[in-house]
Amino acid sequence: MNQKIIFTVVIFGLVTFIPTVYGQLSIGVEAKQESTEIKIGHNGEINVKHVVNPASMHATLPVFVGEISNLIITNEIGEEVNSGIADDGRGNQSILVMPSKQNTIVEYDLEKMELNNNLFSKEFSYHQKFSVIFDNSINLIFLNNNNLFLDNKKGIAVNGGGSAEIKFYSNEVKIIEEIVWEENKFDVEIITDYKIEEFNFDQESKSISFKINNEGQFVTIIMSEELLGGPYVTLLEDEQVLHSKYFRENSIISLNLKPETPGKITIIGTTVIPEFSMFIPLIMGFMIILMVPLMRKFTLR
Repeated sequence: MNQKIIFTVVIFGLVTFIPTVYGQLSIGVEAKQESTEIKIGHNGEINVKHVVNPASMHATLPVFVGEISNLIITNEIGEEVNSGIADDGRGNQSILVMPSKQNTIVEYDLEKMELNNNLFSKEFSYHQKFSVIFDNSINLIFLNNNNLFLDNKKGIAVNGGGSAEIKFYSNEVKIIEEIVWEENKFDVEIITDYKIEEFNFDQESKSISFKINNEGQFVTIIMSEELLGGPYVTLLEDEQVLHSKYFRENSIISLNLKPETPGKITIIGTTVIPEFSMFIPLIMGFMIILMVPLMRKFTLR
């Protein structure tokens, strides 16, 4: 291990959660942490790293709930430090951190995230701020059922501690529908495990619709606000369903919903791409201005 431990953690967003009460077995004071970081791999692997500040007395470090393996405790220069895990018998575990003039690095693995219907999922709880860093192959995540695109960010931060339920696709399936209107072309991307049928864009009613053949799964729609602008109403058949909205770059937005039954999804906006190009009326007006002098010069006889 290098003498210097360098962290390049990019914090994405400000996430606030209700703090969780912990009841770990304590020996001495609780360890003061410089950082707490979870790394998630593309197959749901979980690695945790705590960086504990130097202390002159024994301290207790609470760890994340779960089955711990590959525990390694070192100092800043890579020397292993003897320690162990204490369990209060209720699933709460702690690590005894020895007195040290250097930072103590505690690393361990947790069991992989649960895979169900193509979605990895796990709830993480901790009483202090922690960061979650994702593998570069992961871009779309669901945080407490709200969709987030990492794009060029590395992960999220749970400020103040609390709980965060995280999900992401094992195999992300993206359906692209092209809409051609007058001289314009727009792509509408749909990310879901559903089979999409009867996709339709209706300029007059300012809506996009399609049918889904399953239930209880996420549907994420990505499109340009120029094509269909908000605020939006999302319907399953004729019943309104909740959705979350996320802004991306270049006026691109994503809507996320989770229908509970199969049926027709309709997204209604308040603005829509004009029926005619905005330049056509300007050109026509300019031509009329040019034609008026000619009409005055030449008259019928």
